[in-house]
Amino acid sequence: MSRKRGVVFLAGLCAGFAAWLVAAPAALAQSDFYKGKVVSIVLGDPPGGAADTYARLFARELPRFLPGAPTIIVRSMPGASSLLSANYVYKTAPRDGTVIGMPQAAAVFTRLFGNPAALFEPNEFQWIGNLDQATGTCSAWKGSGLTSFADLLNTPTLLAATSPSGLASEYPRAFNAIYGTRARVIHGYPGTSDILVAMQNGEAQGSCAFMVSSLRSAFKTYFESGELKPIIQTARRDPTLAGVPHILDFARDEDERSVMRLVTDRDIMARTLLVAPGVPADRVAALRAAFDAIVKDKEFLDGAARASLPINPSSAAEVDALVKSMTGAKPEHIARARAALESGVTENADLKSLSGVVAMSGPSSVDIADKDGGRRAIKLAPERSVVMIAGAPGKVEALQPGMACALRYGADDVAEFVICK
Repeated sequence: MSRKRGVVFLAGLCAGFAAWLVAAPAALAQSDFYKGKVVSIVLGDPPGGAADTYARLFARELPRFLPGAPTIIVRSMPGASSLLSANYVYKTAPRDGTVIGMPQAAAVFTRLFGNPAALFEPNEFQWIGNLDQATGTCSAWKGSGLTSFADLLNTPTLLAATSPSGLASEYPRAFNAIYGTRARVIHGYPGTSDILVAMQNGEAQGSCAFMVSSLRSAFKTYFESGELKPIIQTARRDPTLAGVPHILDFARDEDERSVMRLVTDRDIMARTLLVAPGVPADRVAALRAAFDAIVKDKEFLDGAARASLPINPSSAAEVDALVKSMTGAKPEHIARARAALESGVTENADLKSLSGVVAMSGPSSVDIADKDGGRRAIKLAPERSVVMIAGAPGKVEALQPGMACALRYGADDVAEFVICK
């Protein structure tokens, strides 16, 4: 070896050794920290859905790639469309790298759009990565009378949701405000599985709660049979949804497109993993490195394929760029999106409920007999009262004595929803 080559070799060796001296203590520290620890993935959804499956698949592989091979558990913490779990990770959970959040995308941006119940700003979290750049859908139940987005534009339509802070409620209310659709949202269902049951029972015609990933996994049977049919797609365009229009196709100008992107592009970070601010940088780096390795790992990808879950990952840096793009949008666009998301938010809050059997019905009122023999007259307004009979849209005049019905009505005693078997 020449003297010159020897000097270069020694210089490279020294540089590599110096880098090892810097990296080795950090790696050892991570290993020492996570060894014997329990790491929780806090899920903002109820167990049993697609989000739960994603979280468990990731949890199964994480010990192989995280130094120290800790035990990983998945904890379900639903509530307020997963705002409860996001607040927990930010405010209460230990900030030591043992708690990873996986909230619904809507929860991350609630404060941007004016919800004071969010205890954080979107940019305050530290991102680990996103398992699926998702496509959202509003989907209808076969035979419900809802067959296309045009139906939402032309006819009062019942859609089911968990709470006003969730995408399943925010999307149709924003469509109403921006595009003039006539969707009516019924809140109060614990999760997407409960929403599906409501649709099957004729309580609602559809819902904007169904991501494509859940249609192809948790609800695959109903999707493939055609009983559960997407009528509009949002966020990332899915080329396999042939004939299903995208919500941006209905925008009338670029400003409207920008506003609608603020409303719906949150789904792009649908399966995002995050930790609270204050988690040490070396542990964040370790979690990000593990994520980057897992989404390329054959065992993980094979498991996702068996569960029919698409993996369209984005890195922590890509998630951060999307969040910054959303929070850095034009103030007038944010204000317009915020107004759209706030519209109709309390439309169900003050409604009263009544269940019983139709005793008498006419064109402007219906008498309901309850189980105790009492009777209550509720007004009907054809342009306002949405009637569902045996799972399909009905007319006020179709209400007949003996029908078992559930009603929601306002302070003026006018029925908003009449749902009969």
